[in-house]
Amino acid sequence: MRNIGKYVLLIVLVAICIALSMTTPRFFTIQNLMIIVTQVSINALLAFGVTFVIITGGIDLSIGSIVAVTGVVAASFAHADTYPVIVPIGVGLLAGLLFGAFNGFVVTRTKVPPFIVTLGTMTIGRGLALILSKGRPISNLSDSFNFIGGGKVLGVPTLIIILVVFFGICTVILKKTVIGRYMYAVGGNEQAAKASGIQLSKVKMVVYTLCGGLAALAGILLTSRITTGQPNAGAGFELDAIAAAIIGGTSTSGGAGTMIGTLLGALLIGVISNGLDLLNVTSYYQQVVMGVIIIGAVVLNSLKQPSN
Repeated sequence: MRNIGKYVLLIVLVAICIALSMTTPRFFTIQNLMIIVTQVSINALLAFGVTFVIITGGIDLSIGSIVAVTGVVAASFAHADTYPVIVPIGVGLLAGLLFGAFNGFVVTRTKVPPFIVTLGTMTIGRGLALILSKGRPISNLSDSFNFIGGGKVLGVPTLIIILVVFFGICTVILKKTVIGRYMYAVGGNEQAAKASGIQLSKVKMVVYTLCGGLAALAGILLTSRITTGQPNAGAGFELDAIAAAIIGGTSTSGGAGTMIGTLLGALLIGVISNGLDLLNVTSYYQQVVMGVIIIGAVVLNSLKQPSN
């Protein structure tokens, strides 16, 4: 039963896909499946970052605002006939990494809970996005920049390629590196990890910085895809990302989670949303359905935890 439990999410995802393909012929087509993965890419990248944080027992509510502020920053340097494309990418990533490092610094240097810290930086980030853009979208971006999130390579959207690459990178970090093992140790039992010589502050600094960097990447890709830097972009994205991680089996109490689970969680959200759209179900009912799924995932995860 334990081995079967590892594949429950995949079984559910496949079952929903089969049900939707029988319900609407437009669902199971190459074009629609490509659309689903492309739409999921941004949320999945955010979810990878927040998975690192949740595994250590933390939370990051600021990633939606980081998407906005890094998108605005990148767009400011991405006008046609100005800087090479590497400049807006580098500046945007740097802004996200700084936001993540700031979150990690405050969390590790004070006793303020991560929920409150990142709630504050969420507001700061949104305000900075509005200030830098003067409350208006930043447009007239270069073709090379717009290609990053809106182009195709050999017929495959660049967003999907980037998603696959960073899924591999995040999986290696979590499963094959020392810092990945430390993440699980810190989230599983912080006091035991400290007694084992693990420097908690350094681990948390790394995870929040990684989370900020991935949020910045998502912000750059979103800006490139919609061809404008929107100061209101990313609103509510943090909830979808956290939902994907939790649905994928990341424990809200820390110490457990995988990138493949998070990716499947993001795909499940994307498949259900796309299927409901094809079935002409209003967005109001879609929110109800997603809420039920999130609660069900948390309950299932709690049942899988060993009893004391």
